[in-house]
Amino acid sequence: MTENVVPLFKDPTPGTEPAPASVPLTVVADKPAPARPVRVFVRGRRAVVGAVKHERTRTAARVTVRHGAYLIGGTRIAARRAWDGRTGARYQRMMRAAEAAGNYEAAGDWEERLHRFRAERHRRRMDLLKAPQDMAKSAAVGTATGIGALIAVGVALAIATKDPWDVFTPLMALVELVRLLVVIVQMVWGPLVAVGPWLALAGLWALGRHQAAAPQWALPANTRTGDAGAPITPSIVVTALRDLGVAPLRNAIKDMGDAGAAMLGPIRIAGCGVEVDVTLPSGVSTNEVQARRKKLAENLSRHEHEVFVTIPEAARTVRLWIADSGALDEPIGPSPLALDETMTADYAKGRAPWGQDLRGDEAALSLYQRHLLITGKSNQGKTAALRALALWLALDRRVEFRIADLKGVGDWAMFDGLATVLIQGPTDDHVIDATEMIEEAVAEMERRVQAPPGTKFTPLICVVDEAQVAFMCPVKGDDGRPYGGSKATSRYFMAARKIHNQGRAVDVLLWQGTQDPTDQNLPKLVREGAHTRASLVLGTESQSRMALGDSAVDGGAAPHLLRQGLDKGTVVVASDGIKIPAGQPSITVRTHYIDDTAANQIADRARALRDGVTTLTTTGENEEERDALADIATVLGDNPRVLTADVLKRLTTLSSAVYGAWTPGDLKRVLEDAGAEPYKSDGRMVVGRERVARALANRDTDGSASA
Repeated sequence: MTENVVPLFKDPTPGTEPAPASVPLTVVADKPAPARPVRVFVRGRRAVVGAVKHERTRTAARVTVRHGAYLIGGTRIAARRAWDGRTGARYQRMMRAAEAAGNYEAAGDWEERLHRFRAERHRRRMDLLKAPQDMAKSAAVGTATGIGALIAVGVALAIATKDPWDVFTPLMALVELVRLLVVIVQMVWGPLVAVGPWLALAGLWALGRHQAAAPQWALPANTRTGDAGAPITPSIVVTALRDLGVAPLRNAIKDMGDAGAAMLGPIRIAGCGVEVDVTLPSGVSTNEVQARRKKLAENLSRHEHEVFVTIPEAARTVRLWIADSGALDEPIGPSPLALDETMTADYAKGRAPWGQDLRGDEAALSLYQRHLLITGKSNQGKTAALRALALWLALDRRVEFRIADLKGVGDWAMFDGLATVLIQGPTDDHVIDATEMIEEAVAEMERRVQAPPGTKFTPLICVVDEAQVAFMCPVKGDDGRPYGGSKATSRYFMAARKIHNQGRAVDVLLWQGTQDPTDQNLPKLVREGAHTRASLVLGTESQSRMALGDSAVDGGAAPHLLRQGLDKGTVVVASDGIKIPAGQPSITVRTHYIDDTAANQIADRARALRDGVTTLTTTGENEEERDALADIATVLGDNPRVLTADVLKRLTTLSSAVYGAWTPGDLKRVLEDAGAEPYKSDGRMVVGRERVARALANRDTDGSASA
């Protein structure tokens, strides 16, 4: 270790030997001194930062800011109230709000009130100019009158007491009272001057606290909701748009002379909410507002599901529908089908009472010559919504139903005796039966297409619930073709496509319900073939596009933004069969829920309108030989007589391979051979159940009545 001696004094003259210091400074080269001051600084900095960020410090800061803001806000509110009371500012503010809302009648009313206020204020000011003169006269007259009255009292008192000095006793009493009042004022004035300003500050603080005049972050947790659920006004809408985070929109609103009120159309009452059209300034696109729906809802003090943004016909315009807070969580009531036992249906001219739109108006859907597709997540009300339409249409006795419920839990059991085919189950065998049911509908469609022009046909509705089970079925037939799949080799896919292509023209329609649409369980060509497309809650925007189409989603349809579990039965519908506001591609409908008990009652009413329907649980297409007379007896059921045309139709449903090509002549030949020939009833050819039953009982068992 080496030591270096450093002098403590600098030599003032160059060239001379410096005087050594009396105490040398020894520096140890190989042992530098530790940087302890830096560590102390870091520790101190961390302590300060920790103290600043401590919850107690932050709480104290919030309390300080909150109570200070209460005082400032209370002063501002009191000053504004005083200003409004002394000037016409309130009337002008209400006039501007009415004009911004398009309510010009109310604006005129507020203008008239402003004129009356100004006239009254002018009259009061003119009265104030004459007030000193009037006060002087009044004071002189009052003083003279008072003194005269006191003297009169004194004279009466002097006469009573026989003491002349009592004439002045009332006057002296008044003087003593004045002196006492002066003494009281002298005693109170000092404390009042000292306490008065503090009382005024306390009053202003209380006013600010009552109005919550403090920043939201500084308010207590139980009062930070602010104006949640408050009525929607033009200023609230403009402020919400200004704070949306779109810079061109914010700058344009700031530059507008009317603070953005010119952007808004009239705010209209629309059901359980309000509706307003917003014309966006140049440089702001409608999709920028649509993409910020959640932030817009929060700016309006609403939940995301309570604000809907759609695109009307007008260019550069968005339509906002804003629900009353909590209104969408209230039920809409039972279906008219369950309430009105006399209700009937008309396939061609009627509309099914499906539910209510967001305005609270009835949402009725026309089913005439429209293929239907409804999608959604599991357990969100898809089957109930689809079944409600079928229950209404069942009240038209002309409509024939063929139903395949590939869930198989009894949701469609009430159609036993209504539908000519009712398949219930999720297995591959049920998918095979459902596919053959659709293929038989294709055969019926082709027969109708080839009928003479002008032929009238009864509606045939094929319903496949949980259609994704059919599309995903891997089973192949004897010919090697799969029943499921999304390619041209799929039997179900091709049958659905054929009905979509030509079925509408001859009233053969396909209704499908499916879960969570994808390209695998709902091919594009099938979903694009539906005229009416509806969707309950979905998981993603891409699924919404599959369910409703790109144009509907681009126009504001958003089933993926519905709340799972909370918005059960709420569907977004894209169809020309339902009344949709002009310029909008879709409408949101809250459907009526019909439980199983009510559904069974409606089905009973529908069965009472019909002559009796034999419901098959399988198509039976593969049977090559059948007993025609026995099949006729089967399709007659318990009816005493059935029209020959209806017998042919039921036989075709029973086995299209055997009876699909039958004519009325074939039916007549078989019945005449058996001795149960048709006959006329009310001018129309019918088949009698008693004759057919007698022929079956009497025929030779060795003979043959087969086709």
